[in-house]
Amino acid sequence: MRDFIKTDAATDRAYLVGLVTPDESEQEVNEYLEELAFLAHTAQIQAVESFTQRLEHPNGATFIGSGKLQEIADKIEEDEIGTVIFDDELSPNQMRNIEQKLKVRVLDRTSLILDIFASRARTAHAKTQVELAQYNYLLPRLTRLWSHLDRQRGGGALMRGPGETQLETDRRIVLDKIAKLKEELDKIAKQKVVQRKNRGKMVRVALVGYTNVGKSTILNLLAKSEVFAENKLFATLDTTVRKVVVKNLPFLLSDTVGFIRKLPTELIESFKSTLDEVKESDILIHVVDVSHPAFEEQIAVVNQTLSEILDGEKKPTILIFNKVDAFTFEPKDEDDLTPATKENISLEELKKTWMAKQGEEDVLFISAKEGLGIEELKERLYERVKEIHVTRFPYDDFLFSYYDETGEEMSH
Repeated sequence: MRDFIKTDAATDRAYLVGLVTPDESEQEVNEYLEELAFLAHTAQIQAVESFTQRLEHPNGATFIGSGKLQEIADKIEEDEIGTVIFDDELSPNQMRNIEQKLKVRVLDRTSLILDIFASRARTAHAKTQVELAQYNYLLPRLTRLWSHLDRQRGGGALMRGPGETQLETDRRIVLDKIAKLKEELDKIAKQKVVQRKNRGKMVRVALVGYTNVGKSTILNLLAKSEVFAENKLFATLDTTVRKVVVKNLPFLLSDTVGFIRKLPTELIESFKSTLDEVKESDILIHVVDVSHPAFEEQIAVVNQTLSEILDGEKKPTILIFNKVDAFTFEPKDEDDLTPATKENISLEELKKTWMAKQGEEDVLFISAKEGLGIEELKERLYERVKEIHVTRFPYDDFLFSYYDETGEEMSH
């Protein structure tokens, strides 16, 4: 069990539940639960305590064992808990059984992320994408909404109970809604294609990375704009594109939705049109929160997601380690002969390691908050954009005829 820091912003109190299996160590599961607590905080839920259990595989009926579930149930009333959140996706059967036992609201990681996306969506595009993801998540779970109605046994449609009749009606309504939302997204996607064509052949750069690593802050610095940014997960859902000019050389810079571990497949499918901005970019800026203890795993998650989005295509990428101002480490004692871990490595050692691994020209260490390294980032971007610009416009010295220099938003 682990206690979490209380926050005034939260309006609900929750327990978090994780499972330690042969595929995930206890340390990894604890890191996932820390992230789940941050997700809960973003959704205005206060994570009070976490519970973990070691099992070979999830229990098919209740995800965790009956003893652990009873332990949680015994503490709920004492701690005034209104929600229990599981760090993996629950099946409809597991969700129903857990709710019956605990008598409180039960969420899994997917439904929590969907709730956050729904509250964060601002534009019609984002709202449509989230709504589609919610309906795709709801469809296989419709049965639990009608479990309180008796279902008569027997042959033929005339012998069906009210629960089954209502279930069929609801399923048809949801399927119709999904089809309509997909049509709306197809129309929006076609409009986006036209918008991208209207931008001419300007070099396009996309900011990508794990959620809450500072992409929007970097966009604001480079484009001198006012994109919403805060220290919460998924502050940005809509792809925002700005024109940036460095040394009289213009290019388009886009900020995209952040990735996360165990990102629901429903959301990946729904947000494909948003992520087209990544597919059509010329250069990627992969932003990493170097102060996060699991930043290397976050890099792996982003690379895996990008590989899926880009169908394995490799794009020129600059790796940006942000938040160096928040980086901390504990140096080893001189007489400590045990191998160094990532907690013992200094920032300078980290720089040498990653620059050797990625190539010195492909790695930068900055602090967008403090403005450290931003000029070096601009210089690096200028060189990369210029290389592409020269090949694309061999007889042109500038692109100012395409756009003015106000840096206004090119698309939402």
